[in-house]
Amino acid sequence: MKILLAVDGSAFSDAAVESVARRPWAAGSEVKVISVMEPFQPYMTEVWSLPADFWEEMDKSARQQATDAIDKATQAFKKAESNLAITTEIIKGNPKSAIVDEAEKWGADLIVLGSHGYTGLKRMFLGSVSQAVASHAKCSVEIVRTGEAVAA
Repeated sequence: MKILLAVDGSAFSDAAVESVARRPWAAGSEVKVISVMEPFQPYMTEVWSLPADFWEEMDKSARQQATDAIDKATQAFKKAESNLAITTEIIKGNPKSAIVDEAEKWGADLIVLGSHGYTGLKRMFLGSVSQAVASHAKCSVEIVRTGEAVAA
């Protein structure tokens, strides 16, 4: 079985990691742990007012956050003494489409990701990555919830 595990370093993705790491999987199963770096979009026209290295620092920070999320996930698999073959990748793009595209490209049988549980205005403005993935993926999707809903 090929499992694509999307992580962002949050407690919600930690729950997804634990869900995959603690289960007995068939011999030969593999997990690909990914973290998606969303490209930064300037929301102003006066980009000249920012320091010259602003976008480079933003990219560096996002890459570090993605690296930390992946490292945290791989440590959880080591701690659980999982028999899964693990690969990792940082992907740049919109998480809603990047996760689905990577699952299709890699030939995943299952996508696992955590849900932040946004409701109300937060869900309207931020959207739901897990809902978008579940709606558009061509393979099975497991959404792991923690019981901690994030209110609007």
